[in-house]
Amino acid sequence: MMFSNKFFSSILLAVVCASSAVAAPWPFSVKHTTHRTRDVTPDLRVETFHPESTFETFGEGIDHPLAKRAEDDLESAAISFVQSHLSVNPDTISFKSGFANDVAHHAFVRQQINGVPVSNAVANVAFNKDNKVVSFGSSFIKPTNVPSTTPSVSLDDAIAKAESTLDGKFNEHPATLEFVAKEDNSLALAHVVQIQNDETGAWLEAFIDAHSGDLVHVTDFVTKASYRVLPITKEILTEGFEVLTDPQDLTASPNGWHSDGTTSTTTTAGNNAISFKGAQTATTTQSSAGLNFVFTQNPAQAPTVQANLDAARTNAFYLVNTVHDISYKYGFTEASFNFQNNNFGKGGSGNDRVTISVQDSAGRDNADFATPADGQSGRMRMFLWDITNPMRDGALENDIVVHENTHGITNRMTGGGTGRCLQTTEAGGMGEGWSDAMAEWTEHKTAAIVDYVLGQYVINDPAGIRSHPYSTSATTNPLRYSSLQTLTEVHDIGEVWANLLHNVYAGLVGAHGFSATAHTDPTTTGGNTVFLHLFLDALALQPCNPTFLTARDAWIQADVNRFAGANKCTLWTAFASRGLGVNAAGHRDDATVPAGC
Repeated sequence: MMFSNKFFSSILLAVVCASSAVAAPWPFSVKHTTHRTRDVTPDLRVETFHPESTFETFGEGIDHPLAKRAEDDLESAAISFVQSHLSVNPDTISFKSGFANDVAHHAFVRQQINGVPVSNAVANVAFNKDNKVVSFGSSFIKPTNVPSTTPSVSLDDAIAKAESTLDGKFNEHPATLEFVAKEDNSLALAHVVQIQNDETGAWLEAFIDAHSGDLVHVTDFVTKASYRVLPITKEILTEGFEVLTDPQDLTASPNGWHSDGTTSTTTTAGNNAISFKGAQTATTTQSSAGLNFVFTQNPAQAPTVQANLDAARTNAFYLVNTVHDISYKYGFTEASFNFQNNNFGKGGSGNDRVTISVQDSAGRDNADFATPADGQSGRMRMFLWDITNPMRDGALENDIVVHENTHGITNRMTGGGTGRCLQTTEAGGMGEGWSDAMAEWTEHKTAAIVDYVLGQYVINDPAGIRSHPYSTSATTNPLRYSSLQTLTEVHDIGEVWANLLHNVYAGLVGAHGFSATAHTDPTTTGGNTVFLHLFLDALALQPCNPTFLTARDAWIQADVNRFAGANKCTLWTAFASRGLGVNAAGHRDDATVPAGC
């Protein structure tokens, strides 16, 4: 979701997050790592709890109990390691999902009690190519009270309760029965159902206590050929539209952008995405034969006139497909839970291309992205911005579209494709930061490290919609790890994380230079290539609901896995420069780097 810290403080956004006040040391931040408070309807505020995740990294790796077997599979190895490491019974562990990339194998498991999974008690194990464990994250609990696994409340009654409480309708996605870990480590048995409201755009996973009938937990899935487009390396319209011929990457989209291998289209619809206004049938049709989508936007006219609408649908379709292809090359593939209708037998669940609702009528001055679990489409909604006259279209500002699309990547790759693992205040904040950082990455054209401003076009202000430009200068941007002591809103927290990553990017490009072909060739050695590898690799390593500290550690371990730790000191120096040094903790700064750096 986009959010302006400068101009829209009075606007009620889709989700406004706050942290409850608690005791010292930091009243505003101590619960960031385990809680999230949401105003899910005008009359309902819900605070959710997520057991705190632990995270360990093991450098070159340690053995697991099945390491000496001639044959062992990922599921058995993961369950065996979790059982041994946590000293738990293997019957309390269920395998959820897993995948392999070119440097690691990743397994995602859930705690289960009496055969029922605990929705918010999960773990993830990563193995390197030598079959050694390189990282382990866990939010397993020791339950103090376990209710009966036989519901007292029927599923129909639970659905009715969820619909009335959350002001929406059950979307017919299959319901499940799961335990929810509560703050006192007791468990609640819950019917889990998805509730949507097409008018507000809400898309929630409701956990209704199967014995009391109360709402006990929610997951919010919303984080709020030739084409004439704004190339992805450009941010705003004044840089100029271009006609790009065959921009698709056939190694990532083997049938191009307009075919799923069975069905072909001549509209802004294909295997990875569909771009429309109002209804999915309202796509843009090619302007001439041969999949040409050439529409000239007229900034002097309203965005809703036909040519401007077609330009917007085309630009959004191009951008989402381009981000699909770039991220695919760097590891966001079918097996790692990406968005495609046809997965071509390469793993993961299909039928989940991104739906892009352009000029969506549900909002103004914003945009959002909903990320349900692998197998359900990611939903992007782009709104018009009414700060100027005529209004401006968020689908024509590239950084906004890329920002939203990146929510799908980070929510899918963290936690094994569940869409449930960036739900705490701090993790949600980092989600916003990753999205800004990805938008910035796509627009770099040279090795020059310049201050980055997001959201200039839609509000017609070169200062953009963030509180500071992202900068290597602590004077230009003073945000640092300790800023979290007083920040409660996820976009504010995201600015801290994005600025940290801006400094990481600067350090890597300073060390390795810049690759002009990084968008299409992940084998290049430029610092920008290294950065995006570590960006995506770390998502799969980090635990469910990561913190700044555990996400930092995942970057360090990702560098060991892929580059044998060659960038250790560069990474630590960048993190430490903004307070995230070796001894940082509890939102207190530290500038220490490891010995030898």
